[in-house]
Amino acid sequence: MPARRLEDSFIKACRTAGRPLTLRLAIEERLDNDSTQRYCCVVPIPGFQPDGLLPAGIHAATWAEIEARFGTSPYRQTIMGGLLDAARLLARANCKTLYVDGSFVTEKLFPGDFDACWDAVGVDVNRLDPVFLDFSNRRSAQKARFRGELFISSTTADAAGNTFLRFFQIDKNSGAPKGIVVLDLGGLP
Repeated sequence: MPARRLEDSFIKACRTAGRPLTLRLAIEERLDNDSTQRYCCVVPIPGFQPDGLLPAGIHAATWAEIEARFGTSPYRQTIMGGLLDAARLLARANCKTLYVDGSFVTEKLFPGDFDACWDAVGVDVNRLDPVFLDFSNRRSAQKARFRGELFISSTTADAAGNTFLRFFQIDKNSGAPKGIVVLDLGGLP
């Protein structure tokens, strides 16, 4: 079976089992005809680092896992309500993927809000709520409606030319890599 079909089969099997996972490909160090590929299921959202951030990488999670991990107080649940509203509206416009960042995905007790970016591939702009494209007044309409800010993942975020997807994976204080969470919008409550 070709590698891509094998990977697709693995992902489908894991999703069918109800286990959204980070896919990890382990390749033998010795690259020869006997090399094998192994796929394994790992914990989607790892523990926080000593600095309170997620380890570098994009960590897959279901809505239930995000809720269990980050909705740990009434204050955080209020922010989550806005995030869920935004996710549902994006899903109605055929958006498939939402990346979540900001102080919301840290161990901060009282995060200011959430930051997120969404994949525009396949999105029906006629069904997209205009608030997702309203960046006026420092995104005040998004903040008022969702308690967070949302950007298109492939657009430029900074003077260095990083897309929002890449920009969100850089710690603004140290410049070091950090983790974010990815949500497949197909499994929302």
